[in-house]
Amino acid sequence: MKIDGTPYRSIWVDEADGWSVRIIDQTKLPWAVDLVRLTTMDEMAHAIRAMLVRGAPLIGASAAYGMALAMRADASDSNLVQALALLGATRPTAINLRWALERMKKALQPLSPAARTTAAYAEAAAICDEDVATNEAIGRHGLPLLAARAQNGRRVNVLTHCNAGWIATVDWGTALAPIYMAHDAGLNVHVWVEETRPRNQGASLTAWELGKHGVPHTVIADNAGGHMMQRGDVDLVIVGTDRVTRSGDVANKIGTYLKALAARDNGVPFWVALPSSTIDWTISDGLADIPIEERSAAEVTTMTGRALDGSIATVRIVPTASPAANPAFDVTPARLVTGLITERGLCDANEAALTEMFKELA
Repeated sequence: MKIDGTPYRSIWVDEADGWSVRIIDQTKLPWAVDLVRLTTMDEMAHAIRAMLVRGAPLIGASAAYGMALAMRADASDSNLVQALALLGATRPTAINLRWALERMKKALQPLSPAARTTAAYAEAAAICDEDVATNEAIGRHGLPLLAARAQNGRRVNVLTHCNAGWIATVDWGTALAPIYMAHDAGLNVHVWVEETRPRNQGASLTAWELGKHGVPHTVIADNAGGHMMQRGDVDLVIVGTDRVTRSGDVANKIGTYLKALAARDNGVPFWVALPSSTIDWTISDGLADIPIEERSAAEVTTMTGRALDGSIATVRIVPTASPAANPAFDVTPARLVTGLITERGLCDANEAALTEMFKELA
């Protein structure tokens, strides 16, 4: 996708030296596009933990390049084990992190230390290239959902929650991929962008990337989504996900469950877009088995934005003596999900459908 006409991926190897890794610091968006250069595994682990990079597919790709940086510094067996453990502990909910690290382990462990660095960079690059192709396929399979509602120039209103666009993946995005393809095909598509408190990934990230690509959109408060559905102003909901169980339960950014409830009550289709790497085949009960990350209370008690004088400021919005809780994700039961948009097509959110679509994985 493009930023002011220049094509970017969300992560890449620096062409100047051929080994350091560049990312877009998402904590600086939308106020600045800061292309951070990472040179060590510890720097990559911090980038994942502090959410300079975020979004399940991008977390996996970042961890893969974190392993490459680790092997460049020390390709010994002991450092391989330590790097896998350190990177694996950065974010608990997104299953793509574990998936990518297991793939890197499988590729690197049988090799001699002398061969590991080159192999690590090659495997990380392959994970990124495959992610781009996968997300493009998700977009193609999701496009007919929008096209069917865009007859005779009718505007299609899509509501999304959090950010599942190209900066949450290596390129294209998951939930936003069908939207980008619809826009590029000339369909009259409009996106209701929920702000997504407490970190405001919708207001800060989704709105930014849609705007850069020229997609019509409107930012709304999280609590306005149900109201928009009641008024008939939402044709369908498309969200991304950080983990899907084999039974079709979906973990996504906190607040997603409430959108699914509102969609069910108002007869609005609720679709979840995901690559197969986001499916956790080892669990069936999302509520019982998916670990929910509890992040810093400061993300709830403070907000960062641009002050009227143009400076970037962080302000406290909660009384000093008031504590805050910050669960980062919730689980939407499969019964509330209309269907899943995957790289192989659309399917129901249940074990039989997922197993049929991904027989070799299940």
